[in-house]
Amino acid sequence: RRLVCFVAPAQMNIAGAEYSNKKATIEDAADDGDGDRLSKLPNDLLLNILERVDTLDALRACFLSKQMLKLPTLLSQLFLSAGSIPGHHDSARVFRPSEVLRTNRAVAHVTDNILSTRSPEITISKLKIKFVLTQHESLTIGKSVARAIATQKFGAAEFEVTTDKAYKICSPADFLHFGKQFNDFVGACPDAFAGLTRLWLRNMRFGEFDIPNILSTCKLLESLRLSHCDSGIHSVLQVEHAQLAELEIDQGKFERVELICLPKLQRVRYNNWCSYEDPLYFGFAPQLSKLILTKTAVRSQKTLELSQLLANVSSISDLHLDFRSEKIWVLPECPKLLTPVLSKLQHVNLDHLPEGCDLAWTMFILEAAPSLKELCITLWDHWCIMTTDNEFRKKYGFCEKIDMKWKPYAPDFKHKNLAKLTIYGFQPDDNLLRYIRSVMEHAVNMAEISLHDRKVCVSCSDLDSEIKDKFCPSRYPRTAEKRKQTTEELGSLAMIHFRS
Repeated sequence: RRLVCFVAPAQMNIAGAEYSNKKATIEDAADDGDGDRLSKLPNDLLLNILERVDTLDALRACFLSKQMLKLPTLLSQLFLSAGSIPGHHDSARVFRPSEVLRTNRAVAHVTDNILSTRSPEITISKLKIKFVLTQHESLTIGKSVARAIATQKFGAAEFEVTTDKAYKICSPADFLHFGKQFNDFVGACPDAFAGLTRLWLRNMRFGEFDIPNILSTCKLLESLRLSHCDSGIHSVLQVEHAQLAELEIDQGKFERVELICLPKLQRVRYNNWCSYEDPLYFGFAPQLSKLILTKTAVRSQKTLELSQLLANVSSISDLHLDFRSEKIWVLPECPKLLTPVLSKLQHVNLDHLPEGCDLAWTMFILEAAPSLKELCITLWDHWCIMTTDNEFRKKYGFCEKIDMKWKPYAPDFKHKNLAKLTIYGFQPDDNLLRYIRSVMEHAVNMAEISLHDRKVCVSCSDLDSEIKDKFCPSRYPRTAEKRKQTTEELGSLAMIHFRS
């Protein structure tokens, strides 16, 4: 009941007498019990339902009856979110800044009240708090979590920390200010960060040793995500951690990220690096199995050689390369150079390849990866993420469509493990038909070829007519007759599947 009094005014925008009247109405309805079927469910079922939604929404539901008012202190999973800042695209729901900050205050208040009123005998299996970096609210959250970690049974704890400005409108001074503000937060609440298992930071610029110091404080950290964070333009980030299993970097100005010693690292994702050299250096990462690289590249940027990038890594089983419908920035290499680092590779995704490009170059992966089981290719001129201004493209070195040149090192090689080929954006032109026949010729145990039409993007559909004129109408075979004709041209009926 104390929790209701603290939370409801902030979250339901009920003030003064209006709130009192609302609360009295709720209690009267709860006393009557008429029509209150939800609160009559068993507590374990109600808790199961409440733990599947935002905790603030769960609290609103608990206002339905006196019986449910005790449930928030029994929740084993807590997810508290202050919402999204305009310009952050991780959520479809966008709030006004004043509303976000108001919700942020509620998140801090609810965190403090729930964690301070819980029984220490009930394990918190998962706690996730998404909040805006403000001095008072951040300290309230940090100190509440620190007390709970010290006095209660705890599982996973996650902070997602954003700023009250979107990165697009942040000045260099803003990034430095937010970085210092976060450092002060860590210094004021080290015990909270010592218990975190996941941390996601946005829009911060740190000193040279700040991120390593943060990692040394977060001793249990298993996942780190940095979005528009760095240690200065052309800085080098060195990462060492005993527990870190997942690292994600979205943009930022690092010249290079050096993964020095990460014995439990399993997954790395790097989105749009700014370096003109290899963006990553792998030191000791014996368990690394999944690598995701995304880049909108221009002519002057280096074409990556996987044999050099992965020279110290031979455990990659899942490789995802996203070219953002622009330059192909990976170099086809000799199998003798590549096989030592791709020998365990089983799944490959080549995403956002420009439509109409010759796919013959991708065969170098088949030659170099004998364990490959599945290859997925997406062809897509994704206009809403592409730069369409021709003068801008010329000025900053964006490429026109240029096919990657490749010549097979062993024209008659046979691949015994590739079982599935998936192509999104399939068009029945000579280029793609020739490519599929080539894959079928080399992959002697191919079991399934799935062909899809172009992926649908609402944002692309909303573009103005001048850009839409660049679209070529899809010729994806939809009728039984056209599909039969396509399969006959490919010379195989059994394994070809049209999926859209």
